[in-house]
Amino acid sequence: MSGTSTGEQTVVPEPVDEPTEPGEPWYHSRGVRLLSTFAAPIAAVLVLWVAFNYLRRPNHNRLLVASIAILVGVAGVFLLFWAMNRFVDWLPEHFREGIRPYVFVGPALVMLSVFLIYPVLNTILISFKDAHGKKFAGLDNYRFVFTDPSMLNSIRNTFGWILFVPIVAVTIGLVFATLADRLRRGEAVAKSLIFLPMAISFVGAAVVWRFMYSFRPQGFGSNIGLMNGIVQGIGHNPIPWLQKKPWNNLLLMVIMVWMQTGFAMVVLSAGIKAIPEEIIEAARIDGASEFQVFWRITVPSILPTIVVVSTYMVINALKVFDIVFVMGNAEANGTEVMAERMVSWFFIRDDDGKGAAIAVVLFLAVVPVMIWNIRRFRDLEEIR
Repeated sequence: MSGTSTGEQTVVPEPVDEPTEPGEPWYHSRGVRLLSTFAAPIAAVLVLWVAFNYLRRPNHNRLLVASIAILVGVAGVFLLFWAMNRFVDWLPEHFREGIRPYVFVGPALVMLSVFLIYPVLNTILISFKDAHGKKFAGLDNYRFVFTDPSMLNSIRNTFGWILFVPIVAVTIGLVFATLADRLRRGEAVAKSLIFLPMAISFVGAAVVWRFMYSFRPQGFGSNIGLMNGIVQGIGHNPIPWLQKKPWNNLLLMVIMVWMQTGFAMVVLSAGIKAIPEEIIEAARIDGASEFQVFWRITVPSILPTIVVVSTYMVINALKVFDIVFVMGNAEANGTEVMAERMVSWFFIRDDDGKGAAIAVVLFLAVVPVMIWNIRRFRDLEEIR
């Protein structure tokens, strides 16, 4: 019988057509793995395409649509990454580890490009067109930004915001952080109360403070605002706070200071606690007063943290819109800021060209702040 040995006869096994290596299941074969590698992303794209078309229908139950969106989104992303990982495993060994990071970072870069880079480029393009984004308008929109009286006033007000808010909020936050750090009891409660306004949205905070500044002329009912209640309590007539130029701008900035002080206090307090206690004790033994300890040791030690917090607040002040918008007619009250003008021209006045030009100017104003912040981080990393 073929394949057996009798006497000195050599055993010759019969050839068997096996699709896989000995002992390896058929589904581990190279061909099946290659097919699954390419089939999985194609299937994921098809499933996502069908799901997106289904979710776009307006008559479906909203809960069902949300459930399908979550299910398909999670499953589709998982399937996509799984398939790409299988493809990397199929590559030659000396290529795998060099390609694998790019495979997993790639989708994030694609999403970043679609939702960040493309809108930036498209906004720049629209800024050179007319109100409806059809005809080329040259530099007319940018000329409007730097010549229109309301826009010039918004630029001046924005500079006031990026100077006043960070300086005042960081200063008060630093004082609160230093004082709270000295509390033996109740430190957590005190910090929680000061940090609490951060839990409120800008719109919610503006509504609350609008009641604080509320003013009703004579014949339109009694004044319910806290500020006017105090004024009337000391025998004066109520004051239209939000119409008093230029103090109304400062009153709006107070709202943001009220919200951001808690954030500054928490971050700076963490920096203060990181200062070695031996340094402070040594300064006190040498006869330094508490103010000298604060000014000569505490502040220089947490200066990088102060810079980070200030940068964060500068960026927030540049893009502030909610507070100014909720507080009433910004153009009539003279409280315009650039972000509020951008939204006004984009969505209320339906002029895409001017709105895009303001957005580009705002973007260019933020870029130097971010570059400076990144360089500061690099310098600190080199020091460490």
